[in-house]
This record gives sequence, structure tokens and C-alpha cells, in this order.
Amino acid sequence: CGGCWAFSIVGGIETAYAIKWNRLEELSVQQVIDCAYNSNGCSGGSPVRALSWLNQTHEKLVKDSEYPFKAKTGICHYFPKSEFGISIQDYFAANFSGIEDVMMEKLMKCGPLTVVVDAVSWQDYLGGIIQHHCSSGEANHAVLITGFDKTGDIPYWIVRNSWGTTWGIDGYVHIKMGENVCGVADTVSAAFV
Repeated sequence: CGGCWAFSIVGGIETAYAIKWNRLEELSVQQVIDCAYNSNGCSGGSPVRALSWLNQTHEKLVKDSEYPFKAKTGICHYFPKSEFGISIQDYFAANFSGIEDVMMEKLMKCGPLTVVVDAVSWQDYLGGIIQHHCSSGEANHAVLITGFDKTGDIPYWIVRNSWGTTWGIDGYVHIKMGENVCGVADTVSAAFV
């Protein structure tokens, strides 16, 4: 299922909610895959279009336990208004190419950032900092920037991928900051809850 776009925004919304309300809820990625009418489900989609859909419709994301991941596009299920759900209040989308210091400030202020990157060569990533290993030159994968580290010689973004914890560094990848490596700063978005 090519649902990275949904995993990245749902992960961002979960974290924004946890920061605001001090409670982590695992939300339904499948709901976004099935219901975001302006995307193509498991055949791919845009995090920014999905955030726009959530913002326009005020759709409440339900718990993953109520609408579990099936790894295929299904029929959209709606839930009564009384059911638990988290809706977004707004979102932003921006290009931070050349101004990753501003992107870093946005991360600290808003929480995790969804980014669209060139990840064609990431399948073999085992660790370290990606500094120039992007091969296709075009955006093809959505991930979630959760933090950064500027203490070493090479500052890097800490990025959560949706390929499971056996990939990379327990499911994370480190990408060099400041040079828009893999297009990490080109398409950046986040939701406000």
C-alpha cells in the first residue's frame, strides 16, 4: 500500500495532539486512505491535499482500533458525531528550501513536520547521515521530521519513516541539514489541532 502520505500526516496529527493534550492516541491511517477524496488511497497521495481535505471537512480521525489498517484502499466509513475523534483546526504548507533554519524553528514551534522527499535509494539505508544519496531527483515519498541534532560535525534531521522499525535506525533516518538533501525542505506541512 502506497500510503506514506497518510502515515506521515496521521503521525504528525497524533504528535500535535499529544503535545497539546499530553495524551498519545493512535489514530486511523486507513480512514485517511479510504476517505480523502482528493488522493488515490494506496496508489499514492499528497500530504498537503490530505491536510486540505481534513481542514475543509473537519473530519474527525478515529482511533486505529476502530478503523484498523488493511494495507489496501477500502470504502470510507463514517462515524457518529458522538464518537471520539480528533479534527484539525488548520494546517500550513511551505517551501523551506534555502531556509532550513526557519524550518527548524517551525519544527520547534509546531511539532513534527511532514515532508515529501526523494527516497528511491533509501531501501538499503542501515544508518548514518544521508548527505547526498538521492538518485531520482524527484519527490516520491512522504515522511515525518520529528527532531534534529546539531551537536556533531554534520547537523541532521531526525526523520520517522513508515517502513517499520526493522528498517534504518529503528524506523528512522538521519538527513543532513542545510542543503535540502533529498528535497527535504521543498514540500513541508503540518497540522494544528
